[in-house]
Amino acid sequence: MVEGEETRKIQFTGKSSYIVSLPKQWIMELGLKQGDQIRMVRKGSSTLELYPPKFESRTQKKEDAVIEIDGEEEASAIVRKLISLYFLGFKTINVKPKNGRLSAHQRNTVKEAVKRMLMGSEIIADSSGGITVQVLVNLLELSVDGAFKRMIHLAKSMSSDAILAVKENNLELAQEVINTDDEVDRFGFYIIRQLKIAIQNEHMLKEMGFRNARNCLGYRLIVKNIERTGDHAAFIAKDIIEFKKPVKKEILKKLQEMNEFCLSVLDDSCLALFKEDYIQAEKTITKINEITKYEKKVRDASKSLKDDEEIYRIRRMTENIRRISEYASDIAEIVLNMNIEKTLKKSD
Repeated sequence: MVEGEETRKIQFTGKSSYIVSLPKQWIMELGLKQGDQIRMVRKGSSTLELYPPKFESRTQKKEDAVIEIDGEEEASAIVRKLISLYFLGFKTINVKPKNGRLSAHQRNTVKEAVKRMLMGSEIIADSSGGITVQVLVNLLELSVDGAFKRMIHLAKSMSSDAILAVKENNLELAQEVINTDDEVDRFGFYIIRQLKIAIQNEHMLKEMGFRNARNCLGYRLIVKNIERTGDHAAFIAKDIIEFKKPVKKEILKKLQEMNEFCLSVLDDSCLALFKEDYIQAEKTITKINEITKYEKKVRDASKSLKDDEEIYRIRRMTENIRRISEYASDIAEIVLNMNIEKTLKKSD
């Protein structure tokens, strides 16, 4: 029996009703009393959910939100408001003009943000008088773990493709890497939204597979690290678009080896996360220290460079790749914090 679980017998009363008693401690902790109404919801053929009145009023507040946009409001400010309300779990977001009507630019800003950033969202009404955004995604259609694994896969692919774009002097592939960064962010925003909902709802916390709310915080920090991994891959892609020339083969080979090492330790950290493996996380942190060996190889291969601009370029690419190992280390440390209790000796 898991924590917070009780077993009670169903009893028959009257001619057509069955009753189940609730533990007194639950009633007291929730601040309920005799006569309070409890909402009951049947979910499919195997689940019944009970919602106390306090929870009911809280969830109702999360249904709809209204943003009033000033005529001179900048696009970035509008996008930040949309993302914030998406994070808070609102199912419907109404964007309305404070005075007059929304400009064509403001409407396009909202539509582009919904398309690129807010997973599971659709625009169901669009006019100069306002835009209505509805979040259609079901909480359990895409699990946090499922979204997180896709996010990791995209970020790793970005990093590999960025190095390939440099190798081939492929501007088209570099642009694709930059575009994929939006997709990584979409998964990140979705996961953050789910985590916020889970923290506010103990039932959803268990449904999503979290032992406690503290683990949600751990995931939130890890998501940020994966987002940053994608960002640095995009920086490398922007480099090739800016300079429009390849890197010397000998140097590129060392950069590629360094990148592959960083992606391997990122894999190890995430595997430790999914396995909830404290020992694996410790080993990964130790392994990450080897990054200095790969950095030295890049420096040695770059000694023959004379052009200051080229030297700066290689240093910047090396820094962007090295950051991935730092994020892998951060993730491994978070895994340690999330699983430290497993290492404690149980007292008799």
